[in-house]
Amino acid sequence: MYSSVFKYVQSLLFDQRYFWIIASLVILGDAILTQLIIRFVPYTEIDWETYMVHIDLYLKGERNYVNITGPTGPLVYPAGHVHIHHLLHRITDAGRNVALTQQIYGGLYVLSVALVCAIYKKANVPNWTLLLLPLSKRLHSIFVLRLFNDCWSLIFMQAAILAFQSAWDDMGLLLFSLALSVKMSAMLYLPGLLVILFKRHGFVATIRHMLVLACTQIVFARSFLAADAKSYLQNAFDLSRVFLYKWTVNWRFVDERTFLSSSWAKGLLLGHVTVLIAFGLFRWCRGDGGVARVLLRGLRRPSLPVGLAPVGPDYVATVLMTSNLIGIIFARSLHYQFYSWYSQQLPLLTQRTRFPFILQMALIGAVEYAWNVYPSTPLSSGLLVAANSLMLLGIWFGYPEGRLSGKQRNSNDDCSPISKKELSVK
Repeated sequence: MYSSVFKYVQSLLFDQRYFWIIASLVILGDAILTQLIIRFVPYTEIDWETYMVHIDLYLKGERNYVNITGPTGPLVYPAGHVHIHHLLHRITDAGRNVALTQQIYGGLYVLSVALVCAIYKKANVPNWTLLLLPLSKRLHSIFVLRLFNDCWSLIFMQAAILAFQSAWDDMGLLLFSLALSVKMSAMLYLPGLLVILFKRHGFVATIRHMLVLACTQIVFARSFLAADAKSYLQNAFDLSRVFLYKWTVNWRFVDERTFLSSSWAKGLLLGHVTVLIAFGLFRWCRGDGGVARVLLRGLRRPSLPVGLAPVGPDYVATVLMTSNLIGIIFARSLHYQFYSWYSQQLPLLTQRTRFPFILQMALIGAVEYAWNVYPSTPLSSGLLVAANSLMLLGIWFGYPEGRLSGKQRNSNDDCSPISKKELSVK
């Protein structure tokens, strides 16, 4: 009997045929945990009231972003944020029904767990990994105790990753645009997305996808652009925005004067761009003969796919999440709600290293610990930057194209729509 139980548990944890059984248990268990948190942990007001004040002004006819402000500051999010919170404003009695709002965000959180399970299934992540998903104290708080708008951007981005994994690239692009319309942090995925689209579709189609992305942003924001385009773009997509030093979770070990200086910002931007270029040159196109060959094929045959290796679900998840991680490392300031940007991606990212299991779990634990220290300290901040950087270094020397990239490449070379001979550059 004990032997049979052991074998069944082993199958649940490691056999992909049982993936959705353990996924269903995790989703159900986390749904119950989320309800207990809503019931017994007090809600903390941070930005929700401000969101609703912004919508009050919007409903009065104000469309100039400069004039839309609230208790904690002006409106600094793209138009998708406004449309979503306009709907929430109507459903929750202008935001006064916080209990109902928490239930909405609770459902949103459970949906995010389900989406991550689907992403992990396509990436062939071991079943046991799902047991790590409900363990983040900070992520539950971001969703149901703080009601941050990052949650909506996260959901759209997770759905986009799943669509790109399924090769539904047009749908994925629309979902990515929705994520970007809520918060510009989704732009951190853009470098990885460009690599995926370029390899799958070639130069011409990639340009078309970017034009569609720009057009959808214009559609979402048309009323604000008509009122004052400059005001909208400067506030919703302000790349030079400087966050307060006292709220940052990363780089706290840097003194405030240096932290706020333009030279520090430029240095981080240079580091961000340099690391992205390094991954593009030496890691994300290894299965295609290197980035030079990929670019040459794209220029010589701009209307055809340029990748030799299949751009499979594991590759898509790994490249997009790594692109996001690079941006997070080099962000000048990370507030506590920004943990939602990558919290549920940590198990997959650590498994794309060659680190032993204990070190992988230690990295996840260190990151979670750092995000739960309030206020952040030089020690917690240094630990966070070190853990994120070590994780990225591990991916560089590990599986930057996904653990399955080599196996998929070998099994799919013969059925690739365009042969190596046809695409090779001599």
